[in-house]
Amino acid sequence: MTTLVSPGARYRELLRGNDILVQPSLADPLSARIAADLGFRALSLGGYAMGAHRAVTEPLLSLTDVADMVRHVRAVTTLPLLVDAGAGWGEPMHVMHTVRTLEAAGAAAVHIEDQVFPKRAHYHKGVEHVVGLDELLQKVRAALAARTDPDFVICARTDAMRTDGYDEGIRRARACADAGADLVMLFPNNDDEAEAAPRDLPGVRLVYVNSTGNDQGRGVYPARQLQQWGWAVLYDSISVTNAVYAAVRQLLGTLADTGEAGFDRDTVIGIRKNVERTIGLDELYAVEANTVER
Repeated sequence: MTTLVSPGARYRELLRGNDILVQPSLADPLSARIAADLGFRALSLGGYAMGAHRAVTEPLLSLTDVADMVRHVRAVTTLPLLVDAGAGWGEPMHVMHTVRTLEAAGAAAVHIEDQVFPKRAHYHKGVEHVVGLDELLQKVRAALAARTDPDFVICARTDAMRTDGYDEGIRRARACADAGADLVMLFPNNDDEAEAAPRDLPGVRLVYVNSTGNDQGRGVYPARQLQQWGWAVLYDSISVTNAVYAAVRQLLGTLADTGEAGFDRDTVIGIRKNVERTIGLDELYAVEANTVER
């Protein structure tokens, strides 16, 4: 008899490894398939990416929106997904519902933050407000109690370093870990804080968020550097979204100006074949060859 391994159990196994776990944040099944093809071991569904790919913003996403995105991505890959659950869509009761909904959709893990709810758009430009530590811990405990699979991973996120200083961020991180959080996501303000946090939180698995293109001075570091400092996970939150926007805008700009897409013929034939391979057309061709009358 085959024993099914849950998404959470697969993710925990990766977290037990010696190397930092690099997770790109994305928001569509094709990008997930590409990431799997390139050898990534786990993925993230980040709020910024999910909101941007719907051409809105994270604070306008509903729990249903996020659960649907989890299901769409899980339909094409078995890679574990760490899913941005924001502030849990409310109070501890809502957090419990959020965890159960996203676990049932196929997530391996969620992160719950201490930003206020309803979430505000101006957090994108660094204007943030956090709830008290007691409220955050209530949400963390509710999330832990809600999971049906004991291996489902709960990550507590605190933005307090950005709002209340380094020491408060460390205090909250330690309190979340003591409450049972499996991972803690922190937002250091500079290089010194990024280096110091793992040293000041021994035994706590920490997630660093690389936010490429941020204009608030937050460091973007290579995985090797973060591993040397002691971080467990590198969560690349926006790079896929930035790349998609740049590539599509360039292509459409060329098409608008010239009436042509501007691809080199041989190059684009190869790209299209790779798209078809990535979405599994060869397998479907084989099924049709054996079942469809010509």
